[in-house]
Amino acid sequence: MNKKWWKEAVAYQIYPKSFYDSNADGIGDLRGIIEKLDYLVDLGINVIWISPFFKSPMIDNGYDISDYYSVDPIFGSNADLEALIEAANQKGIKLLFDLVVNHCSDQHEWFQRAISDPNSKERDYFVIRKGNQLTNWRSIFGGSVWTKLPGSEDEYYMHVFAKEQPDLNWENPELRQEIYQMINYWLDKGIGGFRVDAIVYLKKNQAFPDFPSDGPDGLASVNLGSQNQAGIGEFLTELKAATFENYDCVTVGEAFGVPQAQLSEYSGENGYFSMIFDFTYDVPDGTNGEPWYVKKPWTVKDWKQKIYQSQKILSEFGVWSPNHMENHDSARVVNRFFEAEQINFASTTMIGALDFFLRGTPFIYQGQELGMKNATIKDPSIFDDIQTKDQYQVALEAGFSSAEALKAVLHRSRDNARTPMQWTAGNYAGFSSAQPWLPVNDDYKEYNVTVEQADANSILHFYQKMIEIRQKSAYREILIYGDFRPVYLDLDNVVAYDRHLNGKTVRVICNFQNELFNLELCPQAEKYQLILSNYEQVLSEAGLIKLNPYQVILVEIFK
Repeated sequence: MNKKWWKEAVAYQIYPKSFYDSNADGIGDLRGIIEKLDYLVDLGINVIWISPFFKSPMIDNGYDISDYYSVDPIFGSNADLEALIEAANQKGIKLLFDLVVNHCSDQHEWFQRAISDPNSKERDYFVIRKGNQLTNWRSIFGGSVWTKLPGSEDEYYMHVFAKEQPDLNWENPELRQEIYQMINYWLDKGIGGFRVDAIVYLKKNQAFPDFPSDGPDGLASVNLGSQNQAGIGEFLTELKAATFENYDCVTVGEAFGVPQAQLSEYSGENGYFSMIFDFTYDVPDGTNGEPWYVKKPWTVKDWKQKIYQSQKILSEFGVWSPNHMENHDSARVVNRFFEAEQINFASTTMIGALDFFLRGTPFIYQGQELGMKNATIKDPSIFDDIQTKDQYQVALEAGFSSAEALKAVLHRSRDNARTPMQWTAGNYAGFSSAQPWLPVNDDYKEYNVTVEQADANSILHFYQKMIEIRQKSAYREILIYGDFRPVYLDLDNVVAYDRHLNGKTVRVICNFQNELFNLELCPQAEKYQLILSNYEQVLSEAGLIKLNPYQVILVEIFK
Protein backbone atom coordinates (compact mmCIF):
# COMPACT_ATOMS: atom_id res chain seq x y z
CA MET A 1 0.00 0.00 0.00
CA ASN A 2 1.76 3.12 -1.25
CA LYS A 3 0.40 5.89 0.95
CA LYS A 4 0.52 9.48 -0.32
CA TRP A 5 -1.01 12.67 1.07
CA TRP A 6 -2.75 13.39 -2.21
CA LYS A 7 -4.46 9.99 -2.21
CA GLU A 8 -5.98 10.89 1.15
CA ALA A 9 -7.12 14.35 0.08
CA VAL A 10 -10.48 15.68 -1.01
CA ALA A 11 -10.07 18.34 -3.70
CA TYR A 12 -12.29 21.25 -4.70
CA GLN A 13 -12.07 22.98 -8.07
CA ILE A 14 -12.57 26.73 -8.23
CA TYR A 15 -13.35 28.62 -11.41
CA PRO A 16 -12.12 31.99 -10.09
CA LYS A 17 -14.15 34.18 -12.43
CA SER A 18 -17.34 32.76 -10.93
CA PHE A 19 -16.48 31.92 -7.32
CA TYR A 20 -16.71 35.17 -5.34
CA ASP A 21 -16.29 38.84 -6.27
CA SER A 22 -14.57 40.85 -3.54
CA ASN A 23 -14.31 44.21 -5.34
CA ALA A 24 -17.78 44.67 -6.90
CA ASP A 25 -16.82 44.49 -10.57
CA GLY A 26 -18.98 41.45 -11.37
CA ILE A 27 -15.99 39.12 -11.74
CA GLY A 28 -14.67 36.68 -9.15
CA ASP A 29 -11.12 37.22 -7.94
CA LEU A 30 -8.32 35.87 -5.76
CA ARG A 31 -9.29 38.00 -2.76
CA GLY A 32 -12.73 36.45 -3.08
CA ILE A 33 -11.20 33.00 -2.68
CA ILE A 34 -9.33 34.16 0.43
CA GLU A 35 -12.58 35.44 1.94
CA LYS A 36 -14.27 32.07 1.40
CA LEU A 37 -11.48 29.78 2.62
CA ASP A 38 -13.26 29.18 5.93
CA TYR A 39 -16.30 27.89 4.02
CA LEU A 40 -14.06 25.35 2.29
CA VAL A 41 -12.40 24.36 5.57
CA ASP A 42 -15.86 23.73 7.05
CA LEU A 43 -16.77 21.68 4.00
CA GLY A 44 -13.78 19.50 4.77
CA ILE A 45 -11.63 19.75 1.64
CA ASN A 46 -7.86 20.13 1.81
CA VAL A 47 -6.82 20.72 -1.82
CA ILE A 48 -7.99 23.49 -4.15
CA TRP A 49 -7.47 23.37 -7.90
CA ILE A 50 -7.82 26.90 -9.26
CA SER A 51 -8.55 27.32 -12.97
CA PRO A 52 -6.29 29.82 -14.80
CA PHE A 53 -5.87 33.31 -13.37
CA PHE A 54 -2.72 34.45 -15.17
CA LYS A 55 -2.65 37.32 -17.64
CA SER A 56 -4.75 36.44 -20.66
CA PRO A 57 -6.91 38.01 -23.39
CA MET A 58 -9.53 35.48 -22.18
CA ILE A 59 -10.31 34.08 -25.63
CA ASP A 60 -10.60 30.68 -23.95
CA ASN A 61 -11.30 31.87 -20.42
CA GLY A 62 -7.70 32.00 -19.30
CA TYR A 63 -6.39 28.92 -21.08
CA ASP A 64 -4.63 31.34 -23.43
CA ILE A 65 -1.90 32.68 -21.15
CA SER A 66 0.06 35.77 -22.14
CA ASP A 67 2.28 35.91 -19.03
CA TYR A 68 2.99 32.86 -16.87
CA TYR A 69 4.37 34.99 -14.04
CA SER A 70 1.66 37.62 -13.61
CA VAL A 71 -1.92 37.53 -12.32
CA ASP A 72 -4.46 39.00 -14.71
CA PRO A 73 -5.75 42.32 -13.30
CA ILE A 74 -9.36 41.09 -13.41
CA PHE A 75 -8.39 38.57 -10.71
CA GLY A 76 -6.19 40.88 -8.66
CA SER A 77 -2.44 41.14 -8.29
CA ASN A 78 0.60 38.99 -7.59
CA ALA A 79 0.43 40.26 -4.01
CA ASP A 80 -3.09 38.83 -3.79
CA LEU A 81 -1.79 35.51 -5.06
CA GLU A 82 1.01 35.47 -2.48
CA ALA A 83 -1.59 36.21 0.21
CA LEU A 84 -3.80 33.37 -1.04
CA ILE A 85 -0.93 30.87 -0.99
CA GLU A 86 -0.03 31.90 2.57
CA ALA A 87 -3.63 31.87 3.82
CA ALA A 88 -4.35 28.48 2.28
CA ASN A 89 -1.18 26.93 3.69
CA GLN A 90 -2.04 28.25 7.16
CA LYS A 91 -5.41 26.51 6.94
CA GLY A 92 -3.90 23.23 5.78
CA ILE A 93 -5.07 23.62 2.18
CA LYS A 94 -2.75 22.95 -0.74
CA LEU A 95 -3.25 24.90 -3.97
CA LEU A 96 -3.02 23.42 -7.46
CA PHE A 97 -2.49 25.80 -10.37
CA ASP A 98 -3.55 25.03 -13.92
CA LEU A 99 -0.41 24.36 -15.95
CA VAL A 100 -1.06 25.27 -19.61
CA VAL A 101 2.07 24.56 -21.62
CA ASN A 102 0.89 22.93 -24.83
CA HIS A 103 0.13 26.43 -26.07
CA CYS A 104 0.15 30.04 -24.95
CA SER A 105 -1.65 33.20 -26.08
CA ASP A 106 -0.83 34.97 -29.33
CA GLN A 107 -0.32 38.01 -27.08
CA HIS A 108 2.54 36.32 -25.18
CA GLU A 109 5.86 38.11 -25.66
CA TRP A 110 7.32 34.95 -27.20
CA PHE A 111 4.80 34.99 -30.03
CA GLN A 112 5.07 38.74 -30.48
CA ARG A 113 8.85 38.45 -30.85
CA ALA A 114 8.43 35.55 -33.27
CA ILE A 115 6.21 37.78 -35.41
CA SER A 116 8.36 40.90 -35.24
CA ASP A 117 11.72 39.21 -35.89
CA PRO A 118 11.98 36.15 -38.18
CA ASN A 119 15.53 35.61 -36.87
CA SER A 120 14.58 35.64 -33.17
CA LYS A 121 15.04 32.54 -31.05
CA GLU A 122 11.32 32.72 -30.26
CA ARG A 123 10.51 32.00 -33.91
CA ASP A 124 11.38 28.37 -33.14
CA TYR A 125 9.26 28.38 -29.98
CA PHE A 126 6.24 27.67 -32.18
CA VAL A 127 5.19 25.10 -34.77
CA ILE A 128 5.55 26.95 -38.07
CA ARG A 129 5.37 25.54 -41.60
CA LYS A 130 5.33 26.80 -45.17
CA GLY A 131 2.05 27.12 -47.02
CA ASN A 132 2.84 24.14 -49.25
CA GLN A 133 3.50 21.94 -46.18
CA LEU A 134 0.18 22.33 -44.40
CA THR A 135 -1.88 19.36 -43.28
CA ASN A 136 -5.64 18.83 -43.36
CA TRP A 137 -5.92 18.71 -39.56
CA ARG A 138 -9.00 20.20 -37.88
CA SER A 139 -8.59 22.11 -34.62
CA ILE A 140 -10.55 21.21 -31.49
CA PHE A 141 -12.59 24.39 -31.85
CA GLY A 142 -13.24 23.89 -35.58
CA GLY A 143 -11.48 24.97 -38.77
CA SER A 144 -7.90 24.32 -39.82
CA VAL A 145 -5.14 24.07 -37.22
CA TRP A 146 -3.10 26.38 -39.46
CA THR A 147 -3.34 30.17 -39.41
CA LYS A 148 -1.16 32.54 -41.40
CA LEU A 149 1.67 34.01 -39.35
CA PRO A 150 1.18 37.79 -39.14
CA GLY A 151 3.72 39.64 -41.27
CA SER A 152 4.67 36.54 -43.25
CA GLU A 153 3.80 35.85 -46.88
CA ASP A 154 3.92 32.07 -46.80
CA GLU A 155 4.26 30.80 -43.23
CA TYR A 156 1.59 29.41 -40.94
CA TYR A 157 1.53 28.52 -37.26
CA MET A 158 -0.25 25.56 -35.71
CA HIS A 159 -2.93 25.70 -33.01
CA VAL A 160 -4.66 22.59 -31.68
CA PHE A 161 -7.25 24.88 -30.13
CA ALA A 162 -8.22 28.46 -31.09
CA LYS A 163 -6.11 30.50 -33.52
CA GLU A 164 -5.32 32.80 -30.60
CA GLN A 165 -3.64 29.84 -28.86
CA PRO A 166 -0.48 29.02 -30.85
CA ASP A 167 1.06 25.67 -29.98
CA LEU A 168 4.49 25.68 -28.37
CA ASN A 169 7.23 23.75 -30.12
CA TRP A 170 8.37 21.19 -27.56
CA GLU A 171 10.99 19.92 -29.99
CA ASN A 172 12.99 23.03 -29.00
CA PRO A 173 15.09 22.31 -25.84
CA GLU A 174 15.52 26.02 -25.10
CA LEU A 175 11.74 26.47 -24.93
CA ARG A 176 11.46 23.48 -22.60
CA GLN A 177 13.97 25.03 -20.21
CA GLU A 178 11.92 28.24 -20.12
CA ILE A 179 8.87 26.21 -19.14
CA TYR A 180 10.72 24.25 -16.45
CA GLN A 181 12.04 27.48 -14.95
CA MET A 182 8.50 28.83 -14.71
CA ILE A 183 7.16 25.65 -13.08
CA ASN A 184 9.90 25.62 -10.45
CA TYR A 185 9.31 29.31 -9.73
CA TRP A 186 5.76 28.57 -8.59
CA LEU A 187 6.64 25.37 -6.75
CA ASP A 188 9.24 27.35 -4.81
CA LYS A 189 6.43 29.68 -3.75
CA GLY A 190 4.89 26.82 -1.80
CA ILE A 191 2.02 25.63 -3.96
CA GLY A 192 0.91 22.00 -3.78
CA GLY A 193 1.22 21.17 -7.47
CA PHE A 194 -0.53 21.42 -10.81
CA ARG A 195 -3.43 20.22 -12.85
CA VAL A 196 -1.72 19.79 -16.22
CA ASP A 197 -3.82 20.92 -19.17
CA ALA A 198 -3.96 19.24 -22.61
CA ILE A 199 -0.65 17.52 -21.92
CA VAL A 200 -1.15 14.71 -24.45
CA TYR A 201 -0.77 17.20 -27.33
CA LEU A 202 2.86 18.18 -26.68
CA LYS A 203 4.30 15.83 -29.32
CA LYS A 204 3.32 16.31 -32.96
CA ASN A 205 3.82 13.73 -35.70
CA GLN A 206 6.90 15.32 -37.28
CA ALA A 207 6.06 13.82 -40.67
CA PHE A 208 2.89 15.96 -40.64
CA PRO A 209 0.86 13.61 -42.85
CA ASP A 210 -2.62 14.25 -44.18
CA PHE A 211 -5.36 11.94 -42.91
CA PRO A 212 -8.61 10.78 -44.53
CA SER A 213 -11.33 13.38 -44.06
CA ASP A 214 -13.83 12.61 -41.31
CA GLY A 215 -16.26 15.50 -41.83
CA PRO A 216 -18.04 17.65 -44.41
CA ASP A 217 -15.34 20.31 -44.08
CA GLY A 218 -12.83 17.98 -45.74
CA LEU A 219 -10.62 18.02 -42.63
CA ALA A 220 -9.49 15.31 -40.21
CA SER A 221 -9.21 15.38 -36.42
CA VAL A 222 -6.02 16.96 -35.09
CA ASN A 223 -5.88 14.10 -32.58
CA LEU A 224 -4.61 11.76 -35.28
CA GLY A 225 -1.37 13.70 -35.63
CA SER A 226 -0.87 15.30 -32.24
CA GLN A 227 -2.43 13.27 -29.42
CA ASN A 228 -0.32 10.72 -27.54
CA GLN A 229 2.22 10.55 -30.35
CA ALA A 230 5.27 8.32 -30.26
CA GLY A 231 8.07 10.10 -28.41
CA ILE A 232 5.91 12.11 -26.03
CA GLY A 233 7.30 10.07 -23.15
CA GLU A 234 10.73 11.63 -23.65
CA PHE A 235 9.25 15.10 -23.09
CA LEU A 236 7.22 14.02 -20.07
CA THR A 237 10.13 12.17 -18.47
CA GLU A 238 12.33 15.24 -18.79
CA LEU A 239 9.52 17.50 -17.52
CA LYS A 240 9.11 15.42 -14.36
CA ALA A 241 12.86 15.14 -13.70
CA ALA A 242 13.41 18.87 -14.11
CA THR A 243 10.49 19.91 -11.92
CA PHE A 244 7.90 17.77 -10.15
CA GLU A 245 10.03 15.00 -8.68
CA ASN A 246 12.13 17.54 -6.81
CA TYR A 247 9.14 18.60 -4.68
CA ASP A 248 6.51 16.92 -2.51
CA CYS A 249 3.82 18.01 -4.94
CA VAL A 250 0.92 16.45 -6.79
CA THR A 251 0.37 16.54 -10.53
CA VAL A 252 -2.94 15.75 -12.18
CA GLY A 253 -2.72 15.14 -15.90
CA GLU A 254 -5.54 15.86 -18.33
CA ALA A 255 -4.70 12.84 -20.44
CA PHE A 256 -7.31 12.03 -23.05
CA GLY A 257 -6.90 8.90 -25.11
CA VAL A 258 -3.88 7.34 -23.41
CA PRO A 259 -3.54 3.77 -24.73
CA GLN A 260 -4.23 1.19 -22.05
CA ALA A 261 -0.76 -0.29 -22.39
CA GLN A 262 0.76 3.10 -21.51
CA LEU A 263 -1.38 3.93 -18.48
CA SER A 264 1.30 2.99 -15.95
CA GLU A 265 3.75 5.24 -17.78
CA TYR A 266 1.46 8.23 -17.21
CA SER A 267 0.61 7.51 -13.57
CA GLY A 268 1.54 4.99 -10.92
CA GLU A 269 4.74 4.41 -8.98
CA ASN A 270 7.07 5.90 -11.58
CA GLY A 271 4.56 7.66 -13.81
CA TYR A 272 4.93 11.07 -15.36
CA PHE A 273 2.12 12.36 -13.11
CA SER A 274 0.71 11.54 -9.68
CA MET A 275 -2.69 10.82 -11.22
CA ILE A 276 -4.55 11.28 -14.48
CA PHE A 277 -8.16 12.10 -15.18
CA ASP A 278 -10.22 9.27 -16.60
CA PHE A 279 -12.94 10.46 -18.98
CA THR A 280 -14.15 7.07 -20.19
CA TYR A 281 -17.36 7.24 -18.14
CA ASP A 282 -17.63 11.02 -17.79
CA VAL A 283 -20.63 11.97 -19.94
CA PRO A 284 -23.17 9.26 -20.73
CA ASP A 285 -24.41 10.99 -23.90
CA GLY A 286 -20.98 11.99 -25.19
CA THR A 287 -20.69 11.86 -28.94
CA ASN A 288 -17.02 11.20 -29.69
CA GLY A 289 -16.43 14.47 -31.50
CA GLU A 290 -19.80 14.59 -33.24
CA PRO A 291 -21.76 17.87 -33.12
CA TRP A 292 -23.44 18.63 -29.81
CA TYR A 293 -26.90 18.42 -31.35
CA VAL A 294 -26.32 14.69 -31.79
CA LYS A 295 -27.53 13.11 -28.56
CA LYS A 296 -26.99 9.40 -28.20
CA PRO A 297 -29.10 7.17 -25.97
CA TRP A 298 -27.48 5.51 -22.98
CA THR A 299 -28.45 3.03 -20.31
CA VAL A 300 -27.44 2.66 -16.68
CA LYS A 301 -26.36 -0.91 -17.46
CA ASP A 302 -23.92 0.19 -20.17
CA TRP A 303 -22.68 3.20 -18.23
CA LYS A 304 -21.94 1.32 -15.03
CA GLN A 305 -19.95 -1.24 -16.99
CA LYS A 306 -17.70 1.63 -18.09
CA ILE A 307 -17.17 2.58 -14.45
CA TYR A 308 -16.39 -1.01 -13.46
CA GLN A 309 -14.03 -1.45 -16.39
CA SER A 310 -12.27 1.83 -15.65
CA GLN A 311 -11.75 0.98 -11.98
CA LYS A 312 -10.49 -2.50 -12.90
CA ILE A 313 -7.98 -1.26 -15.47
CA LEU A 314 -6.69 1.66 -13.40
CA SER A 315 -6.18 -0.62 -10.41
CA GLU A 316 -4.41 -3.31 -12.45
CA PHE A 317 -1.99 -0.75 -13.89
CA GLY A 318 -1.44 0.98 -10.54
CA VAL A 319 -2.95 4.23 -11.80
CA TRP A 320 -4.54 6.69 -9.39
CA SER A 321 -7.39 8.82 -10.70
CA PRO A 322 -9.06 12.04 -9.57
CA ASN A 323 -12.72 10.99 -9.41
CA HIS A 324 -14.98 13.71 -10.73
CA MET A 325 -18.48 14.18 -12.04
CA GLU A 326 -18.14 17.88 -12.85
CA ASN A 327 -15.50 20.36 -13.94
CA HIS A 328 -15.24 23.71 -15.74
CA ASP A 329 -15.61 21.98 -19.12
CA SER A 330 -18.81 20.04 -18.46
CA ALA A 331 -22.50 20.55 -17.94
CA ARG A 332 -23.86 20.01 -14.43
CA VAL A 333 -23.99 16.37 -13.45
CA VAL A 334 -27.67 16.24 -12.45
CA ASN A 335 -28.74 17.51 -15.89
CA ARG A 336 -26.55 15.01 -17.68
CA PHE A 337 -28.08 12.06 -15.86
CA PHE A 338 -31.64 13.07 -15.06
CA GLU A 339 -34.62 14.80 -16.62
CA ALA A 340 -35.81 17.96 -14.88
CA GLU A 341 -38.65 16.19 -13.04
CA GLN A 342 -36.20 13.59 -11.65
CA ILE A 343 -33.79 16.10 -10.12
CA ASN A 344 -34.20 16.27 -6.35
CA PHE A 345 -32.24 15.76 -3.14
CA ALA A 346 -32.14 11.98 -3.54
CA SER A 347 -30.97 11.83 -7.16
CA THR A 348 -28.43 14.63 -6.63
CA THR A 349 -26.84 13.06 -3.56
CA MET A 350 -26.94 9.57 -5.05
CA ILE A 351 -24.94 10.49 -8.13
CA GLY A 352 -22.51 12.44 -5.94
CA ALA A 353 -21.93 9.54 -3.55
CA LEU A 354 -21.59 7.01 -6.37
CA ASP A 355 -18.53 8.86 -7.64
CA PHE A 356 -17.17 10.04 -4.29
CA PHE A 357 -16.41 6.60 -2.85
CA LEU A 358 -14.72 5.08 -5.91
CA ARG A 359 -11.04 4.22 -5.68
CA GLY A 360 -9.21 7.51 -6.27
CA THR A 361 -9.13 11.08 -4.98
CA PRO A 362 -12.55 12.82 -4.97
CA PHE A 363 -12.70 16.15 -6.82
CA ILE A 364 -15.72 18.39 -6.18
CA TYR A 365 -16.48 21.25 -8.54
CA GLN A 366 -17.71 24.54 -7.08
CA GLY A 367 -21.48 24.48 -6.54
CA GLN A 368 -21.72 20.72 -7.00
CA GLU A 369 -22.01 20.42 -3.22
CA LEU A 370 -25.10 22.65 -3.43
CA GLY A 371 -26.77 20.73 -6.24
CA MET A 372 -26.31 23.56 -8.74
CA LYS A 373 -27.95 22.85 -12.08
CA ASN A 374 -27.45 23.85 -15.69
CA ALA A 375 -27.64 27.50 -16.69
CA THR A 376 -30.97 29.12 -17.49
CA ILE A 377 -29.63 31.11 -20.45
CA LYS A 378 -32.43 32.11 -22.82
CA ASP A 379 -30.51 34.20 -25.34
CA PRO A 380 -27.60 32.74 -27.37
CA SER A 381 -25.90 36.15 -27.41
CA ILE A 382 -25.20 35.65 -23.69
CA PHE A 383 -22.95 32.64 -24.32
CA ASP A 384 -19.36 33.30 -23.34
CA ASP A 385 -17.75 29.92 -24.07
CA ILE A 386 -15.97 29.78 -27.42
CA GLN A 387 -16.87 26.13 -27.99
CA THR A 388 -20.56 26.73 -27.25
CA LYS A 389 -20.65 29.58 -29.76
CA ASP A 390 -19.05 27.32 -32.37
CA GLN A 391 -21.50 24.46 -31.73
CA TYR A 392 -24.47 26.85 -31.84
CA GLN A 393 -23.41 27.90 -35.35
CA VAL A 394 -22.90 24.25 -36.32
CA ALA A 395 -26.48 23.52 -35.27
CA LEU A 396 -27.83 26.52 -37.20
CA GLU A 397 -25.94 25.44 -40.32
CA ALA A 398 -27.46 21.96 -39.92
CA GLY A 399 -30.93 23.47 -40.25
CA PHE A 400 -31.91 23.94 -36.61
CA SER A 401 -33.98 26.99 -35.67
CA SER A 402 -32.43 29.42 -33.20
CA ALA A 403 -34.55 27.99 -30.36
CA GLU A 404 -33.69 24.41 -31.33
CA ALA A 405 -29.98 25.21 -31.60
CA LEU A 406 -30.04 26.94 -28.22
CA LYS A 407 -31.65 23.93 -26.57
CA ALA A 408 -29.24 21.52 -28.27
CA VAL A 409 -26.06 23.28 -27.15
CA LEU A 410 -27.23 24.40 -23.72
CA HIS A 411 -27.48 20.77 -22.66
CA ARG A 412 -23.70 20.44 -22.99
CA SER A 413 -22.41 24.02 -22.83
CA ARG A 414 -19.34 24.69 -20.74
CA ASP A 415 -21.07 27.87 -19.54
CA ASN A 416 -23.30 25.62 -17.43
CA ALA A 417 -20.41 25.16 -15.01
CA ARG A 418 -19.41 28.80 -15.10
CA THR A 419 -22.48 30.62 -13.79
CA PRO A 420 -21.75 32.44 -10.51
CA MET A 421 -21.48 30.49 -7.27
CA GLN A 422 -24.70 30.80 -5.28
CA TRP A 423 -23.89 32.08 -1.79
CA THR A 424 -27.16 33.67 -0.62
CA ALA A 425 -30.75 34.37 -1.67
CA GLY A 426 -29.86 38.06 -2.05
CA ASN A 427 -29.06 40.08 -5.15
CA TYR A 428 -26.91 38.21 -7.65
CA ALA A 429 -26.91 35.21 -5.28
CA GLY A 430 -24.45 37.00 -3.01
CA PHE A 431 -21.72 36.48 -5.59
CA SER A 432 -21.27 40.20 -6.20
CA SER A 433 -22.91 43.55 -5.53
CA ALA A 434 -22.58 44.32 -9.25
CA GLN A 435 -24.08 42.58 -12.25
CA PRO A 436 -22.05 39.38 -12.80
CA TRP A 437 -20.19 38.65 -16.02
CA LEU A 438 -22.50 35.66 -16.62
CA PRO A 439 -26.11 35.56 -15.38
CA VAL A 440 -26.90 33.88 -12.07
CA ASN A 441 -29.02 30.76 -12.38
CA ASP A 442 -32.76 31.22 -11.79
CA ASP A 443 -32.85 28.77 -8.86
CA TYR A 444 -30.36 30.61 -6.64
CA LYS A 445 -32.91 31.37 -3.91
CA GLU A 446 -33.42 27.65 -3.31
CA TYR A 447 -29.88 26.38 -3.89
CA ASN A 448 -27.35 28.53 -2.06
CA VAL A 449 -24.83 28.22 0.75
CA THR A 450 -26.79 30.21 3.36
CA VAL A 451 -30.03 28.28 2.91
CA GLU A 452 -28.30 24.91 2.84
CA GLN A 453 -26.08 25.60 5.83
CA ALA A 454 -29.24 26.20 7.87
CA ASP A 455 -30.86 22.96 6.69
CA ALA A 456 -29.42 19.83 8.32
CA ASN A 457 -30.93 17.74 5.51
CA SER A 458 -29.47 19.74 2.63
CA ILE A 459 -27.25 18.57 -0.20
CA LEU A 460 -24.42 20.63 1.28
CA HIS A 461 -24.64 18.80 4.60
CA PHE A 462 -24.71 15.46 2.80
CA TYR A 463 -21.43 16.35 1.08
CA GLN A 464 -19.96 17.33 4.43
CA LYS A 465 -20.96 13.92 5.81
CA MET A 466 -19.36 12.11 2.88
CA ILE A 467 -16.12 14.02 3.35
CA GLU A 468 -16.09 13.40 7.10
CA ILE A 469 -16.67 9.67 6.62
CA ARG A 470 -13.82 9.39 4.11
CA GLN A 471 -11.43 11.56 6.07
CA LYS A 472 -12.13 10.90 9.76
CA SER A 473 -14.27 7.80 10.30
CA ALA A 474 -13.27 4.27 11.20
CA TYR A 475 -13.75 3.41 7.50
CA ARG A 476 -11.11 5.87 6.30
CA GLU A 477 -8.45 3.33 5.31
CA ILE A 478 -10.96 1.10 3.48
CA LEU A 479 -12.49 3.99 1.53
CA ILE A 480 -9.10 5.41 0.53
CA TYR A 481 -6.92 2.36 -0.02
CA GLY A 482 -9.38 -0.52 -0.28
CA ASP A 483 -9.79 -2.66 -3.39
CA PHE A 484 -12.71 -1.99 -5.72
CA ARG A 485 -15.08 -4.90 -6.42
CA PRO A 486 -18.32 -4.48 -8.40
CA VAL A 487 -21.41 -6.32 -7.13
CA TYR A 488 -24.96 -7.04 -8.36
CA LEU A 489 -23.73 -7.20 -11.94
CA ASP A 490 -27.03 -8.69 -13.11
CA LEU A 491 -29.15 -5.77 -11.86
CA ASP A 492 -29.57 -3.29 -14.69
CA ASN A 493 -30.61 -0.26 -12.60
CA VAL A 494 -28.47 -0.75 -9.52
CA VAL A 495 -24.90 0.56 -9.45
CA ALA A 496 -23.02 -0.98 -6.54
CA TYR A 497 -19.52 -1.85 -5.47
CA ASP A 498 -17.47 -2.96 -2.48
CA ARG A 499 -14.37 -1.37 -1.05
CA HIS A 500 -12.39 -4.15 0.62
CA LEU A 501 -9.33 -4.03 2.85
CA ASN A 502 -7.85 -6.40 5.46
CA GLY A 503 -10.93 -8.60 5.56
CA LYS A 504 -13.39 -5.72 5.99
CA THR A 505 -15.94 -4.66 3.39
CA VAL A 506 -17.82 -1.41 2.84
CA ARG A 507 -20.54 -1.53 0.18
CA VAL A 508 -21.96 1.39 -1.81
CA ILE A 509 -25.40 0.74 -3.29
CA CYS A 510 -27.21 3.16 -5.62
CA ASN A 511 -30.80 2.64 -6.76
CA PHE A 512 -30.56 4.32 -10.14
CA GLN A 513 -34.31 4.44 -10.75
CA ASN A 514 -37.28 6.50 -9.70
CA GLU A 515 -39.12 3.65 -7.96
CA LEU A 516 -38.86 1.31 -4.98
CA PHE A 517 -36.60 -1.69 -5.40
CA ASN A 518 -36.19 -4.75 -3.16
CA LEU A 519 -32.55 -5.77 -2.95
CA GLU A 520 -31.07 -8.87 -1.38
CA LEU A 521 -28.10 -7.38 0.42
CA CYS A 522 -25.86 -10.42 0.35
CA PRO A 523 -26.77 -14.11 0.61
CA GLN A 524 -23.85 -14.73 2.96
CA ALA A 525 -24.33 -11.57 5.03
CA GLU A 526 -25.42 -12.13 8.60
CA LYS A 527 -25.89 -8.42 9.22
CA TYR A 528 -24.81 -4.99 8.14
CA GLN A 529 -23.97 -1.65 9.74
CA LEU A 530 -25.44 1.44 8.10
CA ILE A 531 -22.83 4.17 7.58
CA LEU A 532 -24.65 6.67 5.36
CA SER A 533 -27.96 7.04 3.54
CA ASN A 534 -29.71 9.87 1.72
CA TYR A 535 -33.01 8.77 3.29
CA GLU A 536 -33.77 8.89 7.01
CA GLN A 537 -34.48 5.18 7.21
CA VAL A 538 -33.21 2.08 5.51
CA LEU A 539 -36.06 -0.41 5.48
CA SER A 540 -35.15 -4.07 5.67
CA GLU A 541 -37.32 -7.13 5.85
CA ALA A 542 -36.57 -10.86 5.61
CA GLY A 543 -33.06 -10.34 4.24
CA LEU A 544 -34.17 -7.64 1.77
CA ILE A 545 -33.42 -3.96 1.75
CA LYS A 546 -36.20 -1.78 0.36
CA LEU A 547 -34.42 0.91 -1.61
CA ASN A 548 -36.32 4.15 -2.14
CA PRO A 549 -36.17 6.00 -5.47
CA TYR A 550 -32.59 7.17 -6.08
CA GLN A 551 -31.50 5.99 -2.67
CA VAL A 552 -27.83 5.50 -1.91
CA ILE A 553 -26.59 3.62 1.12
CA LEU A 554 -23.12 3.00 2.46
CA VAL A 555 -22.93 -0.08 4.69
CA GLU A 556 -20.34 -2.26 6.31
CA ILE A 557 -20.97 -5.91 5.46
CA PHE A 558 -20.41 -8.61 8.09
CA LYS A 559 -20.11 -12.19 6.85
